Amino acid sequence: MEPIIRSMQSTNDPIGVIEEIHGPVVDVVCDRLPPLHQALFCTFDHEYYPFEVYLHLDAHRVRAIALHPTGGLKRGLLVFDSGGPLRIPVTPDCLSRMLDMFGAPLDGGPPLATEEMRDIIAPPASLSETIPAAGILESGIKVIDLLCPFIKGGKTGLFGGAGVGKTVLIMEFMHAIVSLHQGVSVFAGVGERIREGHELWHEMQNAGVMSRTLMMFGQMDESPGVRFRVGLSALTYGEYLRDTLGKEVLLLIDNVFRFIQAGSEISGLLGRMPATVGYQPTLMSEVAELQERIISTRNGDITAVEAVYVPADDMTDPAVSTILSHLDTVVILSRSQAAKGIYPTVDPLQSSSKMMDRSFLGDRHYHVAENVREHLARYQELEDIIAMLGLEALSEKDQCIVMRARKLQRYLTQPFHVMTSHSGIQGVSVKLDQTLTDCEAFLRGDYDAVSEERCYMRGSMQGVI
Repeated sequence: MEPIIRSMQSTNDPIGVIEEIHGPVVDVVCDRLPPLHQALFCTFDHEYYPFEVYLHLDAHRVRAIALHPTGGLKRGLLVFDSGGPLRIPVTPDCLSRMLDMFGAPLDGGPPLATEEMRDIIAPPASLSETIPAAGILESGIKVIDLLCPFIKGGKTGLFGGAGVGKTVLIMEFMHAIVSLHQGVSVFAGVGERIREGHELWHEMQNAGVMSRTLMMFGQMDESPGVRFRVGLSALTYGEYLRDTLGKEVLLLIDNVFRFIQAGSEISGLLGRMPATVGYQPTLMSEVAELQERIISTRNGDITAVEAVYVPADDMTDPAVSTILSHLDTVVILSRSQAAKGIYPTVDPLQSSSKMMDRSFLGDRHYHVAENVREHLARYQELEDIIAMLGLEALSEKDQCIVMRARKLQRYLTQPFHVMTSHSGIQGVSVKLDQTLTDCEAFLRGDYDAVSEERCYMRGSMQGVI
């Protein structure tokens, strides 16, 4: 962090002194008031302590949030002005690296060699420079490409409780964007456990996609200010790669709910009155500050995939509702799907996309997706009857629908590339056109004589008959 902070320093003259310290909250008495969100810092015992200004208490005092553990700080220490808001070094060499919120290396490598710095707090691109959604971004994952496709330049949310596979899906998307689209991925670990971050780093190296991936972490044990800003740091790198490389940029955030939790923690530390269900009163504007910068321009696309923890599986939670309002595609990961052995655990009936429209998808894709949903929905309606009376109690037509729906359900499972070392099953990617062809064959009855086991955990159905 030291070279990053030194590069921000514009003057050796102190701006004030520390008056009080309450955990990560630092009150500073200033000779001149710095603007809000200005980066300040002090040094003590060869350690650098950066702060971000959040509140003007009066004409001579500001309240800042420390971005470094405050152990060792004391009253009376001199505080310096960095000369601007928080900045990070940007360079194309950031790919293949693992960095912290300040752009400092976490992977044991050398610091980024660049003179160019960018503010992490910036307005979105102007409306005249943005472009609308251009089409589907194929992921190679059958259930998603068919029923809740990613929108190129759009925002997708993966909603689910703990342990349903959000991080595994994100890892597979990173693999897909590199292998299928020759693009680059920027991963933001917001409040990640150190163990998870370490495992993810090694998984990306083993999958061979780290050379076109940037990983940033604001770890769980760090200041709430770091967890609150690491998403903006990663987005700043995403904007830089979009504007300089002109490639497809996939921005992955795990987990947006922890970003909101960090904002709630900061809000409480600043003494704001909590709002609905204890969340910060600035919840909507803080989420919008992050989401509205995820846009595509004439230079390139940024497509976002965001994991969202759902507290108590309550989709009406204010945090979840606020995030939902910004998304183009919603992927619901279900614990009941995992209990049936259906992986990925995507709920095909609850998941949706705003672009599930005939004019956007085309007649063929729209027709196949609707028919698959109808079969799965009818099977779900009949499950209770089947459990009580048996399959024989159904009409011949319903028996046919149930049989095909069960095979479709198993066909939409898929082994992932990033899990090959764990499962021993080679991962597969399936093109959308092949998925549509296979589903049309299921709906026509071409595979009625094929057992359900032969549809499970495979790629396409080519060569089955």
